[in-house]
Amino acid sequence: MSLLATKDLTIRFGGHVAVNAVTCAFEPGTLTAIVGPNGAGKTTYFNLISGQLKASAGQVTLDGRDLSGLSPSQRTRAGLGRAFQLTNLFPRLSVLENVRLAVQAARDGAHRRGLNLWSIWSDHRALMQRADEVLNEVNMADKENELVANLPHGDQRKLEVALLMALESKVFMFDEPTAGMNAAEAPVILNLIRKLKQDPTKTILLVEHKMDVVRELADRIIVLHNGTLVADGDPATVIASPIVQEAYLGIAKEAA
Repeated sequence: MSLLATKDLTIRFGGHVAVNAVTCAFEPGTLTAIVGPNGAGKTTYFNLISGQLKASAGQVTLDGRDLSGLSPSQRTRAGLGRAFQLTNLFPRLSVLENVRLAVQAARDGAHRRGLNLWSIWSDHRALMQRADEVLNEVNMADKENELVANLPHGDQRKLEVALLMALESKVFMFDEPTAGMNAAEAPVILNLIRKLKQDPTKTILLVEHKMDVVRELADRIIVLHNGTLVADGDPATVIASPIVQEAYLGIAKEAA
């Protein structure tokens, strides 16, 4: 049973079709890598799923619910978590305040009790406890009081993952999560993704150019080329396929 699905998802910019009728379903407990050459439509496909771009045609569903008419924030509240190539944080707030706001946003979407002094205190205590739990999960408890603006790039990316966890996302979407990281920082974010993979209820989508990362993390690869889905399957089969060798890896097909 797929958790996330796109059906005939399409976007046109003038006469150019950037994503061409892509139909694909993504199951819980699976990490799918989305690969393809530059300009293939990978990030555009991500933007259509998360709502940053409005589709020309087709639909996006999450748990059977049509998200097509929803804004990015509404899709986030529905359980669609998107991490960007550029971090999307509150730089003037502390690490703990960023996570607490995300936890509160998730709780605000749930059933609210009538206001009274006990419920206000109880809710506050629960929010702080959950925020502490998330920071411990991403090994950032020792930096909870630091301003986000002062964090190194690698820690900002870790915090972005923490926010998606705090929002209780059902789907985690990572667009080149190690972009801009040095050799010491990249393994940290990849370890967080490995940890998320252990939860069989979560669906993970990953756009990544580094094929060593794709080979290690992906349960499945889909390939976009000129906005069209051209391959879909297990990593070994897809990487070895002639269309991927030519379109993605730049290896010309041998003459028959």
